[in-house]
Amino acid sequence: MNKLSNCIFKRDSSYVPIWFMRQAGRYLPEFREIRKKNQNFINLCLNKDLVTEITLQPLKRFQLDAAIIFSDILMIPYGLGQKVEFKKGEGPILGDINLDEILNYDLDLFTKKLRPVYEGIEEVRKKTKDKTLIGFVGAPWTLLVYMINKKSPKRNLNLNEIIKDKSFMNKLIKKIEKFVCTHIENQIKAGSDVIQIFDSWAGLLPKNELENYCFNPTFNIINHFKKIKKPLICFPKGIKSSYKDFCSSVKPDCINIDFDVDPKWAKENLRGIPIQGGLDPKVLLENHEIVKKEVNKYLSIFSGYPYIFNLGHGVLPETKPETIEYVTNLVRNTK
Repeated sequence: MNKLSNCIFKRDSSYVPIWFMRQAGRYLPEFREIRKKNQNFINLCLNKDLVTEITLQPLKRFQLDAAIIFSDILMIPYGLGQKVEFKKGEGPILGDINLDEILNYDLDLFTKKLRPVYEGIEEVRKKTKDKTLIGFVGAPWTLLVYMINKKSPKRNLNLNEIIKDKSFMNKLIKKIEKFVCTHIENQIKAGSDVIQIFDSWAGLLPKNELENYCFNPTFNIINHFKKIKKPLICFPKGIKSSYKDFCSSVKPDCINIDFDVDPKWAKENLRGIPIQGGLDPKVLLENHEIVKKEVNKYLSIFSGYPYIFNLGHGVLPETKPETIEYVTNLVRNTK
């Protein structure tokens, strides 16, 4: 059993696995070189050779326990026929979509459009036999927000407009849930050991809507895969103290906390569920003395507890690779 699965399923606290969200990304000069020559981000995610190269870049530099496939949560809207492009300074821009067509979209066509993603996972699997391979998806709520809002909600979002027709929204989120499950199944078949579910915009929901749009769809996905014995890590970013309700309702195999969550509170209130992450990515922009203090804080709090070292969000583009190496070595040398 790989080290992440050991930590999650066997509750093994004798070893702290480490990997980073966005560990393959813009902070690495070798990634920036590839990106310069490949301006279309979706096409890059569909190029299995480059996906393999990019996914393996951080493993060549650092002693990490896992590779996370280079891809994007918006591959699901792309697979459903929605235009997706990434504009510099703006982030993702999605095209118009006939939502009624989504309700009748063909699963085989969806899988066919995303076949290069799965081929990329197969290639990485061949080259990372001694590492955990992580696949990932966006949670139904986060995907729904992007698909209807057509851009990052950081830039513009009318939440009431999105959820005003609850009957239709419930049908749509149920359909997205089905495609999320298909995307997970295909990634597992291709060789993924672990799946992370990113609900990046869960924090936008008022507390009284969390159960309907965040908890229930994620519970259905987790429940769907219980028999497969592959760990699913959930990351409902921004829900603060509702992490406790999320874990009680959803019962994830592992929970990723964000940097707004007090790690001591998490350990006390999410007891029984392995925990991943938490460190603020901005800490990695500080000097080594501050970095060491913060890393050791998490390692100390979660000593004797099944914990996977990671961040409370992705590695920032301005992070120095040397700092990632420094943090990795700190965790590696933990007694």
